[in-house]
Amino acid sequence: MSVHTSELKSEHTRIKRAANRAVYERETVHAILDEAVVCHVGVIVDDRPIVIPTLHARVGDQLLLHGSPASRMLRMAKTSEICVTVSLIDGWVLARSALHHSVNYRSVTIVGRPEVVPKEEKVEMLDALMERLTPGRNAHLRPMTDKEIKGTSLLRMPITDAAAKVRTGPPIDDEEDYDLPIWAGVVPIITTLGPPETDPAMRMEVDIPDHVHTFRS
Repeated sequence: MSVHTSELKSEHTRIKRAANRAVYERETVHAILDEAVVCHVGVIVDDRPIVIPTLHARVGDQLLLHGSPASRMLRMAKTSEICVTVSLIDGWVLARSALHHSVNYRSVTIVGRPEVVPKEEKVEMLDALMERLTPGRNAHLRPMTDKEIKGTSLLRMPITDAAAKVRTGPPIDDEEDYDLPIWAGVVPIITTLGPPETDPAMRMEVDIPDHVHTFRS
């Protein structure tokens, strides 16, 4: 894959190792962020690095992160630069030698300084986060209480200093190894959602709503 350039490329996120897999196009970065469910946030806490997995959502050119106000990660993210990564694994790449085994993947790295979402925008952004995680769900929920809103920290970070890295295709072996009688290829990895399981604590019979079936499909 050839290198693409755009305004997202910077020295902070310029890919040096396997640079031929680098993609700096905003559209590609956004698509990977939207498909990924979990991101990993790297921060410095008490002079030590920590990396925390969490859910995220993209709203336009902003990345949303949320959690408890007691979260060390979110507290430090309010005052310092952080690094956020996401990864999607698309297949195991089985080569003719152990050295050339690999994976097909899509990943994104973002570096930036988050800011606290202002109070007047918080409910709208929390709704956007919910809609990103389960489209159509907001319309079926009771309104959030003031206590719930105050009890949720919400940060947003501009997606301006970012890069994607992508590998696709079959294994790349040494030329002399292609004549060996060894099977090589790709085993795709496909993530699927199972049938919805109704909460056993339901106190009345409620049909599974259409948006849940749509989400699953």
